[in-house]
Amino acid sequence: MSVETMKRIQQEEYLEYGTPGWKRLILRREAIIFALLVLVIIAAIITTPAFASTKTVTYLLLDTAAIMMMAFPMTLVMITGDIDLSVGSMVGLSSATLGLLLVNGMPFIVAGLAALCVGVLGGLFNGLLVTRVGLPALAVTIGTMALYRGIGKGMLGTLAVTEFPKEWTDLAKATIGSTGIPVVVIVLLVMMAIFIVLLHFTSFGRGVYAIGLSKEAALFSGVRVERTRLILFVISGFIAALAGIYFTLRYTSARADTGTGLELQVIAAVVLGGVSVFGGVGAIAGSVAGVLLIGVLAQTLRLHSITSDVISIVTGVLLILSVTVGSLALWVQKKRSQTKARAEAAKG
Repeated sequence: MSVETMKRIQQEEYLEYGTPGWKRLILRREAIIFALLVLVIIAAIITTPAFASTKTVTYLLLDTAAIMMMAFPMTLVMITGDIDLSVGSMVGLSSATLGLLLVNGMPFIVAGLAALCVGVLGGLFNGLLVTRVGLPALAVTIGTMALYRGIGKGMLGTLAVTEFPKEWTDLAKATIGSTGIPVVVIVLLVMMAIFIVLLHFTSFGRGVYAIGLSKEAALFSGVRVERTRLILFVISGFIAALAGIYFTLRYTSARADTGTGLELQVIAAVVLGGVSVFGGVGAIAGSVAGVLLIGVLAQTLRLHSITSDVISIVTGVLLILSVTVGSLALWVQKKRSQTKARAEAAKG
């Protein structure tokens, strides 16, 4: 089978070009998730009057900021068919690095840059094991999830560093005037724009989709598969370290256990937003909607005094449902494509 034929088949599996453009748009997974998000927000406002307050909006956006940051690179990583389970531990390692260096008299800027370098090195280590050694990303990042958490605990132990420059902690929690919208949202919007352009409007992004659909076909099409995957792991590590710095300043506490369980929330949000666990399908907009949907549900449950354990259960159920529904949709789409292909072959 030629590369052109393989690409044509993959494109047919990704979009049903025989249907009208408007119908494809409203039936896209991202559009459905955005519609569900709007419905959940309306329901939250009706059932929980406090949800519509400026204070609630502020805390909702502050709480989801770190998850949103990590969801951007995770979207690209998972579209290639890989996964990075070490992001939560990297948040903790970044926080521990920042705290340890500050305790030892390092200026905040230098300590922050060192924490970001740790994220780059961690992502590079993940990427090299996956692309050069050839190990599965799932196995590698499960291992580094424990490794990075262990290194962080070795650095700080049970110590919590709580002394930070006030101007930085104030900035992490600052809002834009009286709107209640945190300043960090500006950073998120810039990051979102960068990742949208990177994924949807560049040859690099087209290569990301090609790798997820078929690594062999992408290689024959001229995509530098291993280099692309390596770059994505490095970006994922860097952004996780950045999220760790934000998380530390947000709660004014550097601890080795910072970010525990965040990887579940990030992956759940990305998958809920339409990224296939098998690769090749997904969009930044869907991941944004997924993060906000989980955030709105969690915030609503907190306002009803629901414990964090129940919130974790809800997140887990959403992840399972997303994977199940997504897999079923792909199976149905594949069967339709196969039926169409057989019909065309019979006519020929």
